[in-house]
This record gives sequence, C-alpha cells and structure tokens, in this order.
Amino acid sequence: MKIFIVASAPQSLTNFRGPLLKRLVALGHEVTALAPAIKAGDTANELRSIGVQVLNVPLRRTGMNPISDLQTLVVLSFVFIRYKPDLVFAYTAKPVIYSLLAAILARVPRRTAMITGLGFSFGSQAGWVGRVTRILYRFALKHAHAVVFQNPDDLEEFVSEELVPATNTWIVKGSGVDLDKYQPAPLPSGPTTFLLIARLIQDKGIEEFVAAARLMQKRATDLRFIIVGPFDSNPRSISPTSMQTWVDERIIEYAGAVADVRPLLRECHVYVLPSYYREGTPRTVLEAMATGRAIITTDAPGCRETVEHGRNGFLIPVRDPAALADAMF
Repeated sequence: MKIFIVASAPQSLTNFRGPLLKRLVALGHEVTALAPAIKAGDTANELRSIGVQVLNVPLRRTGMNPISDLQTLVVLSFVFIRYKPDLVFAYTAKPVIYSLLAAILARVPRRTAMITGLGFSFGSQAGWVGRVTRILYRFALKHAHAVVFQNPDDLEEFVSEELVPATNTWIVKGSGVDLDKYQPAPLPSGPTTFLLIARLIQDKGIEEFVAAARLMQKRATDLRFIIVGPFDSNPRSISPTSMQTWVDERIIEYAGAVADVRPLLRECHVYVLPSYYREGTPRTVLEAMATGRAIITTDAPGCRETVEHGRNGFLIPVRDPAALADAMF
C-alpha cells in the first residue's frame, strides 16, 4: 500500500510515530510523511534513513486563519490527487480535519484519524473556536474508516456529540514508550525534586505548579521545582516574562526546551503534570513511569488513566494548587 501520514510538527513523526513508521516500511508499504517544514534537517534525514519519504505541506498547528486553512486544504487535495495514496492517516486536530477533508475530495480509498487529545479547542474558554472545530470534525470524521482515541472520555464525548459514528472508533492507550530507551533509574540523592515537562501553556497546569511550589516552600526546605518545555504560540501560552519572574523569585528552575528529557527524569523524585488541557494520554507521564518515578497528575480525561491513586501516584482536582501541594507533601 501507499500510505501517507500527516502531522502538524515534523519532530512528532520521529518522537511519537517512529516505531509505527518502521513497522509499516518493514511490512513492505510505501510510506510518505507530510508535515510543515519537514524537507530539511535532522528529522527529514532520520525519516529517510528508515525508508520514509517526506513532503512539505503548508499547515499551521495553531490559529484559525480561514485563508491559511483553505490553502492547506487545497494543497493537500492536489497532493493526494497527484500521488494517489491508498491510505491517509492523520493525527492532531488540523491534520485530521484538513487531511480527511482533502482525502474525501481526492477520493482516497482509506482514511484514518487519531485523536491524540482534545486540547484548547474543547476547553471551557474556547468559545467560537470550539464550536467551529466541532463542525469541522463532524464533516471530516463522518467519512473516516477508523478513528482512534487515546482515552475513553474523548471517545464518549465525540460519540455523544455525534462528531463520529461509534462503529468506527477504537481506543489505543497512548503513543507508547520505548522501554529500551526509557529504563528504571535509582532515585537521586540531594533535595527532593519535582519535575514538570510540557509546552508552556496555562492549561498544562504551569501556574498551578508554581503556586504549589510557593506553598511547599513555606512548609519545607531543601526542595527543587523544575519546569521543562518550549514556549508556545497557543492563545493561552505562558510568557517568557512570567517564567523569568518565577526564576528570579527562586520559586522554580526553568531548564528550557530539551531534545532528550531522560537526564531530567533521572534527576527528579516525583513527576508532576497538573494538566486540564484535555490530554490524549500524556506521553511525559508514561516516560516518567518507565523511569520509575511517582506521578502526581489531575483526575481529568487522559491523565486519570495513567495513575492508580495511592499506588503509583496521586490524582488531584484540576486547578487546585493547595491539593497539589498536599500531594507533594
């Protein structure tokens, strides 16, 4: 088969879909990865080295610019008409919506989507963006042959809102972790260290983590609170100014965006993700669990599936720094 896989970020193809791509190539399929700005750099070279072809597509991960999104739809349609894939597989919101719509127009025989979380568009503050996103999902997923979810809450919401027929749905619990790469590590010596890895947006619980750190520093000494992750173009992003203020106040340490989080996971005692973002199944939590770290996360869709409360970690209410501090203490 000729399989096209569409992503919103080139790095996600190697970080999250690498084993899938290798398996498809090993089975004899002709695999092409499509993403914005993918043709140059290490990601493209890594994909080519495993036998995956690459194509650039004009796709913005965030924003609701109708002209830009229409351009994405038109380009994807022409690409599919030209190359005639047998199957289009897309994941994350914009690739799912516009790839499936383009695949319908191009009469691609098989169309598959993976919903890796609902994100900002399904949050309480999404407003008209959420309404438009639901309409587009309904059109796109109506003609999908399979829609894969990463947790039961997302599946139930899509089915109840009639965004997807229940007969076409599947659950795969997360993107998986390579256990040869992420292995159990002994707890470090030194101060008790709490680590949060995420894109720097409010809905990931960044501000709650900082507030809990303030509370904890009144209760105990010799503690560290580390945040790792890139700044983001999301409307609810954390500003560099806010981050620098927290660092200057010595509430948290900011390690920036890193290519390999394993050394930081080995450096921490507890991994924390106080997210209310509508995760799929958070990859960082799985990586921390594979490293042998206790987890504190929210009793929210996607997050709650990773923790057995009181056994491998604690589940806390969303947006509750006091509960987070209590779980840390």
